[in-house]
Amino acid sequence: MTAAHDPHFAQTYADARAKFLAAAAAAGLAVQSHPHPLPGHDGEALAMDIVRDGPADAPALLVLSSGCHGVEGFCGSGVQSAVLADTALRRTARDAGVAILLVHALNPWGFSHWRRVTEDNVDLNRNFQDFGRPLPRNTGYDEIAHLVLPEDWPPSPAVQQAVADYLASRGPRAWQTAVSGGQYHHPDGVFFGGRSATWSQRTLRAVLREHGQRCRRLGWIDIHTGLGPNGVGERIFAGPDDAAMLARVRAWWGEQVTSIYDGSSTSALLSGLLFNAALQECAQAEYSGIALEYGTEPMVEVTEALRADHWLARHPDKADAAMRAAIRRRMRDVFYTDTPAWKAQIVEQALNAMQQGIAGLAAG
Repeated sequence: MTAAHDPHFAQTYADARAKFLAAAAAAGLAVQSHPHPLPGHDGEALAMDIVRDGPADAPALLVLSSGCHGVEGFCGSGVQSAVLADTALRRTARDAGVAILLVHALNPWGFSHWRRVTEDNVDLNRNFQDFGRPLPRNTGYDEIAHLVLPEDWPPSPAVQQAVADYLASRGPRAWQTAVSGGQYHHPDGVFFGGRSATWSQRTLRAVLREHGQRCRRLGWIDIHTGLGPNGVGERIFAGPDDAAMLARVRAWWGEQVTSIYDGSSTSALLSGLLFNAALQECAQAEYSGIALEYGTEPMVEVTEALRADHWLARHPDKADAAMRAAIRRRMRDVFYTDTPAWKAQIVEQALNAMQQGIAGLAAG
């Protein structure tokens, strides 16, 4: 039973895209491709691919997106291909007046290169800011930037001790918040939110203007990996600090939905998040959204892989071919548990969340 989910999952971006396009063709659905200006890791073409199942004037729209954080796209792409293969689910949506919009590979460059960031080192889920106004200052990151990305890798004993001292005095949550909350003043650092809208942000906004401005109700499930227990999909409220919206989301997806605003989520408090595009481009619609965050490995392992990846991007001349390959491979492994059991768990939980989203949208 678990092996049945393997055909939806891939080993490379090109493989994932081919499976997604094939699944759309098998479902009789057209694909709208937005080509990325750069080639992939192996020279392949990159794109943000869009598939819509449902009429343009459907009163409700459920968006399912993958690859916001590049390498995390292996999980989301597999789920999207599984959704396309689930004729009963798609029939239920059509009968309920809910169109489904699949956005494959929000960040195709990062997906192909097995990196979490875009081609300009931007964390896409921190990039949805008003760049015409002063950007928030993450003073916590300022304090530890030299420890997060030291000059040498692996970190020296002195750096490791400094990190241990910080964790002992401030605690792991303070480290997580400082590192991952998003920062806008260290362009070559981790979780950099950018200083302008990325290609991915601009392209997604164009997609929403085309597909999301005629519905009255808009639901969104954005798939991520890397936080929490292995194979468990945490449902994290993806919206502003709005009690009424959170109550609606919990009515749809369960009281287990967590929030970054009350400390119940494994995620830190973040800024510049993706949902801002939905609120701004589809202001006519009642919006309800979650991030479906699947656990892979312990946070310390994920963080170490991210630090190594960013160190390599800053110091490519300091690593030989074997070290470069090992760091790249480790990035994929910490965001993608490539086992049949994990994939089966992923698909089961995602299809359940899709069904709940359809029911919530249909109920109005």
